[in-house]
Amino acid sequence: MKSKKDIIKTLALHNKDVGSTAIQIGILSEKIEKLSSHFKKFKKDKHSTRGLTKSVNQRKRLLDYLNKNDPKAYVEVIKKLNLRK
Repeated sequence: MKSKKDIIKTLALHNKDVGSTAIQIGILSEKIEKLSSHFKKFKKDKHSTRGLTKSVNQRKRLLDYLNKNDPKAYVEVIKKLNLRK
């Protein structure tokens, strides 16, 4: 699992960037991975499924926004995070 600082370093647009769309997508992707591995152990955990669904939908909205406003950055983020699309 990557730390938040590592994600920010790899996706930052400039050295003081901490909240751009790409970084938010990276942090959400890490959260989704963490929750997915949690569900492999605890299949009956229904309360955390809401958090997972919320995170997936938020990432989807951010990816759509990025694709609409900056298609080049969208392609880069998809490649760096190994997301399918």
